[in-house]
This record gives sequence, C-alpha cells and structure tokens, in this order.
Amino acid sequence: MDVAKLSPRLLLGPGPSPVSPRILQALARPTLGHLDPQFLGILDEVNDGLRELFGTTNQTTFPVSGTGSAGMEAAMVNLLEPGDTAIVGVKGVFGTRLAEMARRLGAQVVEVEGEWGRPLDPERLIEAHNDHPGARLVALVHAETSTGVRQPLSAVGRHLRNSDTLFVVDAVTSLGGMEVGVDDVGIDVCYAGTQKCLGVPPGLAPITFSSRALDRIRNRESPVASWYLDVTLIAGYLGSERRYHHTAPINLIYALHEALAEVRDEGLGARFARHARVGGRLQEELVERGFGLFTQPPEARLPQLTAATLPDGREEGPLRARLLEDHGIEVGGGLGPGKGKLWRIGLMGHGARDSSVDRLLEAVDVLMEDV
Repeated sequence: MDVAKLSPRLLLGPGPSPVSPRILQALARPTLGHLDPQFLGILDEVNDGLRELFGTTNQTTFPVSGTGSAGMEAAMVNLLEPGDTAIVGVKGVFGTRLAEMARRLGAQVVEVEGEWGRPLDPERLIEAHNDHPGARLVALVHAETSTGVRQPLSAVGRHLRNSDTLFVVDAVTSLGGMEVGVDDVGIDVCYAGTQKCLGVPPGLAPITFSSRALDRIRNRESPVASWYLDVTLIAGYLGSERRYHHTAPINLIYALHEALAEVRDEGLGARFARHARVGGRLQEELVERGFGLFTQPPEARLPQLTAATLPDGREEGPLRARLLEDHGIEVGGGLGPGKGKLWRIGLMGHGARDSSVDRLLEAVDVLMEDV
C-alpha cells in the first residue's frame, strides 16, 4: 500500500486522537542526537511542562519511551516485588490490565471489583486497605477508556497519605483533558499517554514519581525486573550526569514539546472547559437521537470519552464500519461487557471541538435514515 495515498480520517475513537498542524510540523524538524545539548534542553522543558500538567513538583517527571501501557508497566515494575500485596480497582479493561501486570510481577493481588460503567465506591477501596494495611500500593484508573467512567480519587488519596501504601493512578485518558492534581490528591505515581488529550502520535507515556515512591524503589530487596523501565537508571539520563540509558524518540519529544506549548497558549482552565463543553454537547445530542449513555450516574461521565448504546437495538459493528468507510470517521467499539453494544467516541485534544461534533452528528443522521 502506498502510504501517501491513505484516506484521511477524523479520529474520534478512544485514541489516537487528531494531531494538530503545529504538532505535525514539529515532528518534521531535523533529528538531533539524544545527548545533544540542544535536545537535552528541549527535554528539560518538556519535563517542566509535564509537571505543570500533572500538578506536581516531583523532580522525577518525564516521558517514558513507549505507549500508555509502557507507563503502566513502568509504575508497577518499579514499585512491586514478589510477595507484595497490590490493591487494584477493577471496573474496566485497564483496571484488569493493572491487576494482570501486578500478578505477573509476583504480587498478591486484591481486586476491588465494580460494575462496568460505574465508578467504584472509594469506601470499598479504603476498606480493602484497612483489611490489608501492609499493601505496597493501591492502583486506580482515573479515566477508564473502556467505559467512559471518571473515578473519584481524593478520598483514597487522603486515606493513604498517612500510610506506607503508595497510590498509583492511570491518567492515560485524563491528562490534558481534565485536572489530575497529583500533589493535591496525594498520588505517588501517575502515568499517562500522549495519544489522547495531548494529541501527540502514540509512543510516549508521561509519568511522575513522588519522593516517597523513589525511596521505596531505592530500598527494594531485589532489582527492578525490567532494565529498560528501571527509573533509577533512567534518572541518570535525566539528571546532571546525562548518562546514556537508551535512545530517546527524538522527534516524538519535539511533538510533545509543541503539544505542551499548545496547552500553555490555551491555558489549562480553558482547555479543560473546552473538553467539558464539547463532550457535554455530544452527549446531549446523542440522547436526542435515541442513543443511550452507558456511564452512570451522569456526574461520572467523561466528557472526552463517551460510551453510547445505539438506538432501537441497532448493531453497532456494521454502522461503525459504514461510518468509517462512507464518512471517514473512526469511533471505537465496546470492550468486555460492552462488546457489540457500544460506540466509544473520543473528543480529545485537537479533536475536542464543535466541528468534530457537527461532522459526526451529520454522519449519524445519514446512517440512521438509511437503516
């Protein structure tokens, strides 16, 4: 296939999201060496921008060379040793993935399960911790991409502050689209992905480690099981010594640098408000057309990721295929209990705008008339 002849798509699925012209231009800048002082200056600016976005003063804040799942694995592999207890909230695909990673690392996993499409009651997580006060970590997904659920974090963060248990949060679909507040909430390790609300092509996973998380890592009884994701080794490249660890994805770092400049230009408050307004509008318009909203209660719905059931029992797969083929618009299908029942519609980053909603609704109206 001739890549130059690929059909354009409007990416309104669960990720990747549309990439702005500014970020595309940044990707095309001349590649530098990963130890070039010019590049290291750019990387330092990226790390500063990520601190602002995460809402943290953590010195160890940087983009992992890998997608959001690499960020997830970096969090878990650095903190967990065989025999540790990990409490994991499971209410969707990515909570399930966190639990699986912990098991593969030899941890004893306590799953606090909830209904897909609803947030977990924080009190259940607190009770689980009271039952397992020696747990190494509690892990939660802030914005569950498989269900469109916004998970409350503050109560769990307050509870864990006075314990030795670390708080790990998946912000892959929230960072850049809604407030995360790492320091205010009391999060010890938080990771994300650039391909969602930041609008950068897949391949980077911003992550931040608190000082107490780093103390835990430094005092492990066994080496970190992954050499590539060992934050104590990566820190040598990020710090004043600039020790070689691995070759950073230079041009993706350029793209993230430009994305963070876009965030600053727009302002965090305005960016979050844009995502909230556009996502709310889409959800209202879909309901008017007979769609159902999978996520309950209403205040738990993510504006940047809408999980919607189709009207009148229509099959989602054929209509989603026609949406792509006839209208050039990509949305995602359901996962787990939502498989075959849901559309997962993303309005993230550069795609979170009224023109995206207009184009999608126009296509939906055509599709529904043809059925």
